[in-house]
Amino acid sequence: MSDLARHRLAQGIWGLLATPFTEGGEVDEPSLIRLVEHYARLDLSGMTVLGVFGEAADLAPGERRRIVALVRERVPGTPLVVGVTSLDTDAAIAEIRNVEDVGGDAVDSYLVQLNSADPGEVVKHYRRIHDATGARVVAQDYPAVSSVHITQEDLLTVVREAAMVSAVKLESVPTPTKVAYLSDGCDVPVFGGLGGSYLLDELECGAAGAMTGFTAPEGLVACWQAYLAGGFAAASAAWAPYLPLVNFEFQPGLARLLRKEGFKAQGLFANSSSRSGRAELTDELRRLVLMHQARLPGRSAG
Repeated sequence: MSDLARHRLAQGIWGLLATPFTEGGEVDEPSLIRLVEHYARLDLSGMTVLGVFGEAADLAPGERRRIVALVRERVPGTPLVVGVTSLDTDAAIAEIRNVEDVGGDAVDSYLVQLNSADPGEVVKHYRRIHDATGARVVAQDYPAVSSVHITQEDLLTVVREAAMVSAVKLESVPTPTKVAYLSDGCDVPVFGGLGGSYLLDELECGAAGAMTGFTAPEGLVACWQAYLAGGFAAASAAWAPYLPLVNFEFQPGLARLLRKEGFKAQGLFANSSSRSGRAELTDELRRLVLMHQARLPGRSAG
């Protein structure tokens, strides 16, 4: 491992921002501002922008810059993690350079996917990124998006050898056992994702919190805080009211649209438009979104 001083991302819940669009396909800045201000009222450790949930791969460089700048302007004291979409090292460096000046010191780390199943190649990837930009890296293990399948042993090697890694975002099932393995073997926080589907078990196995897209992030916070205060039983009770929504939202091919429709139901988004895929929500699914949102703690069924 290099002699670079290890930085560790703050534990807790990192709110993952979606990117709203107008019906004409432009970035809907008023809706984004409403979402950011809503998140700012929660007890979050920070916000993650330009992640998979934020459809960053479908955004032009100028749009990415504007989004990072807007988020920083609205919540200037909030730490940010900024997503990087490319698996190619030079392209990843270009993505970081595109936003680094508008993100400034608000950016704690960049969320960078593993680009190879070979730990040596990943370490080279992260080192080149850091040498070129000075960026700290949250290593994202998300094979459903990257198509990279790495063993937990090799991922541990990456974390140990790449001192610029400030955290791991683990989204490779079975996540609880991998969280336990990595948490025991390295000294950086390991966060769960996947819509909170395995949050409770991940916490019990040593997760440092979650960094995921969910339309009720206050539920993630409630589960995390209950776990700190009372362990598994307390967290289970706090998380139970949100589990039907977790299950409903995390539907393959529909998750992003369902969540955007959920933000619309809360008055945060003007619509649920997306640039990704051709899926559309049926009237039945829209009705179910309203039902799920209305039954959450603190919401009105009327």
